[in-house]
Amino acid sequence: MTNVSSTYLSIALGTIIGTLISWWIYNMQKKNSVKQDETLRLISELEESHDKVLKTIQQFQKHQDKPLSQILSLDKKIDVIIESEDR
Repeated sequence: MTNVSSTYLSIALGTIIGTLISWWIYNMQKKNSVKQDETLRLISELEESHDKVLKTIQQFQKHQDKPLSQILSLDKKIDVIIESEDR
């Protein structure tokens, strides 16, 4: 084998090996990218669900504030009535 043919063979083998390594790296990055996209989608869905739960809790709390204030008002009225009867 001459030096020229050995050089061409080395270049061809280097090109093939480089191509295989590049293809392998590309596939690994593509798989990682797909996994990251799926993870981001799931996080987004969790955030939406979390927001819905928070809104529901806020509505429930607002609903509970009204009866609580009415109960406190009744308690004050009862106290006033009791005090007036004690006299």
